[in-house]
Amino acid sequence: MRKHSIVLALLVGLSSAVLVWVFLKVQMTPAVASTQAQAIDKLFRILFAIGGVILALCLVTLIYVAVAFRRPQEDMEDGPPLQGHTALEMGWTLVPLAIVIALGIYGAVVLRDISPPPPRTELEVQGFAFRLEVRVTAFQWGWGFQYPQYGITSPELRLPVGRPVLLRLTSRDVIHSFWVPEFRVKQDAVPGMETLLRVTPTKEGQYKVYCAELCGLAHALMAAPVAVMPVADFERWVKEAPR
Repeated sequence: MRKHSIVLALLVGLSSAVLVWVFLKVQMTPAVASTQAQAIDKLFRILFAIGGVILALCLVTLIYVAVAFRRPQEDMEDGPPLQGHTALEMGWTLVPLAIVIALGIYGAVVLRDISPPPPRTELEVQGFAFRLEVRVTAFQWGWGFQYPQYGITSPELRLPVGRPVLLRLTSRDVIHSFWVPEFRVKQDAVPGMETLLRVTPTKEGQYKVYCAELCGLAHALMAAPVAVMPVADFERWVKEAPR
């Protein structure tokens, strides 16, 4: 049994190391294009790394035991009786409990950091200076964007890179959900009320906002362009855009 234990421990350790490396180093999500995405991706990687270790422990053990201790075809005897192992049972109960509690606390901290403050009319909210405010209106099946600071209405969401943005979302008809995969953050747009979403774009480029809430027949086609541009280009667009 000692030999089997050593071999199994090596196999589990090697498998765990490979999975942890993959989840921590390989980019498996869309491009990181916002400050919020960095914190969310870090949380994702930690969750997947821990899950990878658990997967390796369970799956490698199952396969190894099934192969190494398989019963010979001619063996028809009953297996030996097994007694409970108190320390082992306490371990597989308390260790996962501690992991879940720690991840819950960490997830709550990340959620607090990326969530917007309570709604106010000012752009300065609880000490957080928003450089730009955009009112987002969802409808079956499209998006509209208003820039109240500039009196602009646009079918395309244009944002300056590196500037904190406060999005105020609402819906004309049913519940929709604002989601730009590269920003990671997501928020429902609800009829009759206003919800808030905070994002700071960090990477210039062309993206799309999708609806992540099943909202009717053309839900899959509900998308709008998102352009993250240099501050100078955004200011030029503001000056030239029709009112």
